[in-house]
Amino acid sequence: MYNTSFIKKILLVATVVFLYSCDKDFNEIGSDLIADDHFGLESTKYDVIAYNQEITPVQSNALSSNALGIYVNPVFGTTTANFTTQLVLTSYAPTIGEEPEIESVVLSVPYFSHVTSVNSDGSSVYALDSIYGPKEGKLKLSVYESGIQMRSTTVSGGSEIAQLYYTNQDSNTTAGELNFDTKKVGDRLNNSENVFENDQFFFDAKQRVDSTKEATADKWTVTRSSPEMRLNLNKDFFLNRILKAPASKLAAADVFQEYFRGLYFKVEKASDGSASNLAKLDFTKGKITITYKAKTAITTDAETEKEEKTLVLNMTTSITGGVNTASFLQDLKQPIYENAIKAFNKTSGDERLYIKGGEGSLAVIKLTDFASQIEQIRTNKWLVNEANLVFYIDADGMAPVDAKEEPKRVYLYDLKNNLPIVDYYSDQTSSATTDPKDAKYIFGGLITRGDNKRGKLYKIRITDHIRNLIKNSSAENVDLGLVVSESINVNASNFLKTKNENISQAPRASVMNPLGTILFGNNIPAGNANYDKRLRLEIYYTKPN
Repeated sequence: MYNTSFIKKILLVATVVFLYSCDKDFNEIGSDLIADDHFGLESTKYDVIAYNQEITPVQSNALSSNALGIYVNPVFGTTTANFTTQLVLTSYAPTIGEEPEIESVVLSVPYFSHVTSVNSDGSSVYALDSIYGPKEGKLKLSVYESGIQMRSTTVSGGSEIAQLYYTNQDSNTTAGELNFDTKKVGDRLNNSENVFENDQFFFDAKQRVDSTKEATADKWTVTRSSPEMRLNLNKDFFLNRILKAPASKLAAADVFQEYFRGLYFKVEKASDGSASNLAKLDFTKGKITITYKAKTAITTDAETEKEEKTLVLNMTTSITGGVNTASFLQDLKQPIYENAIKAFNKTSGDERLYIKGGEGSLAVIKLTDFASQIEQIRTNKWLVNEANLVFYIDADGMAPVDAKEEPKRVYLYDLKNNLPIVDYYSDQTSSATTDPKDAKYIFGGLITRGDNKRGKLYKIRITDHIRNLIKNSSAENVDLGLVVSESINVNASNFLKTKNENISQAPRASVMNPLGTILFGNNIPAGNANYDKRLRLEIYYTKPN
């Protein structure tokens, strides 16, 4: 009897502790449990100040993906994206052989793509990802030998620092600055008679099918691969520049990169007046394959037969010696957009926020109204269940832009320190889809679309950021920055070429994304049809009786 009573008491105590813990956790994690219903919690909205800020030329070397092409956005303007890369040999001090004769030189770079269907013969139908503008768009594409050696470091003030390259370094006119366009060497290397590899180049979504004949039998092997850029390059150039190079020039990475300084990819409008487009590419998987024949041994008895050989040059950072790359982004801005990011209202905020990737623009957000009432919140012991910033999209302003080209995600961060806010770190959710870029979905920033597939809003959770400001009197109410994002998993920042009073860096994921959107800011006049869509901070509290 005693033991049974004791056990009942223990269970009663455990139940009370459990319920208390659940209640405590409920108040701590807020929206993780209660979603958007809020179960009668009291909501308070605070005014914010938000204004536009131009991103001037920004560091663009060593990005994980790079843009190539010309994208015409009817709202923001035209972006022309060129690219440069160093090359590395798969192995140094190669044995070339005697009397080499080149059969082909092929440059290949895989596209981002996915399979949409499989045919009865086993072949696959693909669709290209990260293509902006008309799918049938064409470009004049020219690949040149680069005349600029890209170094990893430079010396400044007696100290060795990282060498940075910027988005305007093939269009700048400042005396003494490196300009990759004016330093390109010789004629273009993609000189095939096939115009679809140069003057009318296009991003082809077809599966690649290659047939090779086996050397020892009259048999052909068919190999299928995903869509990729494939260009035939000048055989005479690579014969003389690579295969007949002095052995010392191919002996080590540093010597080779000084000798052959890489490639420069330049795009222009196609001469036939075709519409253009732009693609994101993973150049780190790119390569040049030189197929040739050469004698591998010389004898005095008879002529030695030539053997078929290959030599591969990679565009990757995984090889010892590394590779440096840079994206060049020239923007011809639409007047309304350019005026918005240059004539911003830092005091009262802007009516609309124009945020665009690349060498584009961001929004600065100040939580001044909330900060002025923190002491009252502390005194009243209000518990924060959830805090959000909701950015409504200006549907009329974005109407000319294809719905598929609205940014999938925006990213909010600590603008002063160029770091993620605490909510970014505390959200450990993985992607709810097959796309890893959809991770951290509680932190948010993913686009919400309406029934018409157009974007409606972006919602970002800043609950932990707000709690920290309330709990810690020493915590600084820093300005926040808002940008478009290519990937939520990339949170590093790149330096601006020239910093201003508001920003010195921009998130790297934004530099990689060419898209833009228009959001409603805070400074919308009362009585305006969009007044209720103005940007405010909304906090749900539990208020003690």
